[in-house]
Amino acid sequence: MDPHEAAEIELLSLSWNQDYGCFAAGTSHGFRIYNTKPFNETFRRDLKSGGFGIVEMLFRCNIMALVGGGANSQYPPNKVLIWDDHQGRCIGELAFRSNVRGVRLRQDRIVIVLEHKIYMYNFSDLKLLHQIETLANLKGLCCLSHHSITSVLACPGLCQGQVRVEHFGLKMTKFINAHDSHISCFSLTLNGFLLATASVKGTLVRIFNTMDGTRLQEVRRGIDRAEIYSIAFSPNVQWLAISSDKGTVHIFNLRVRVVGEDAPILPSGSGPALRHQNSGSSLDALISQNIGANPSSSLSFMKGVLPKYFSFEWSFAQFRLAEVTRYFAAFGLENTVMIVGMDGSFYRCSFDPVLGGEMTQLEYVRFHKGKVTCQDQSANSRANLLNQHFTTNFENEVIFL
Repeated sequence: MDPHEAAEIELLSLSWNQDYGCFAAGTSHGFRIYNTKPFNETFRRDLKSGGFGIVEMLFRCNIMALVGGGANSQYPPNKVLIWDDHQGRCIGELAFRSNVRGVRLRQDRIVIVLEHKIYMYNFSDLKLLHQIETLANLKGLCCLSHHSITSVLACPGLCQGQVRVEHFGLKMTKFINAHDSHISCFSLTLNGFLLATASVKGTLVRIFNTMDGTRLQEVRRGIDRAEIYSIAFSPNVQWLAISSDKGTVHIFNLRVRVVGEDAPILPSGSGPALRHQNSGSSLDALISQNIGANPSSSLSFMKGVLPKYFSFEWSFAQFRLAEVTRYFAAFGLENTVMIVGMDGSFYRCSFDPVLGGEMTQLEYVRFHKGKVTCQDQSANSRANLLNQHFTTNFENEVIFL
């Protein structure tokens, strides 16, 4: 790649892997993978033939899903390529009549999100298992659980403000009327039992029990309309992180958690019993005694008299950024939060789990500056293979990097 081409490389997308240990960056000339602790670039594939608007990782393994993006890309936006970086070749592809809006992976499933439909495939042979009709979904909103003992999918429903939750293991579908306005962003816990949602207004975030649809908690990001970019649960389901176009990442303390969240391996037949435990009549069983607490209005004691606004919970901790780009937040270890921005920035900050307040910046890296260095010979050879024809002989050999 000549210096002029290198200087024009554009960052097209950012996506966390399932445990927040890595993130993928799709560029106008390929893709790159970054490790978060310690922060470093794991590898990159620089291609003259175009780039990828969607790069979806499968934890830390060699398998990922790629969808073309950017100007003059030779990779069509209506085709999903399953790339094996260990073999250095494409091991499968799925083509559609309309552009792909999102891809989600788990070890046994591939989920493809189109504007009005979602398809779920078996990972080993690409057999179609399920298809779901949705409301217009230009953002490609969709979430999967990632524990082996649960198989949960959340996606937009067919009504404004509605989220559809599929518990495939229990053969149960739940429709949650989360907001009056259109859904803008949502997230599931790793086992799929809790759902956090935000609407296009971006002022409130609501947490639901996906088993029975009960609203468990409601927190306020702010009073002005905002676009929510990301919602993330901490691994221990004690905290919730939210980023928006207001340039502030908010951390909220969760007062609720599904019974068994800390012990994801559930005994066989526990589904119906868990559903009974999580009914609205047994809400006390979902209350967790966490260290910190979200501040509320000083007038909240008058919530029966004053407007509802004064009784909301506000964020426990905050980190402020420039309002110049999209930021996506995720949790690290030991009360830390990681933030990646579409301007090529990476932040690591910490918050006090007792006092909250303003977070402390621990690390800052500019990982993308619009320039790239010459890749090594192995990267060149793999890029050449990616530029060649693709095979549909799907051989799933997963190797963890």
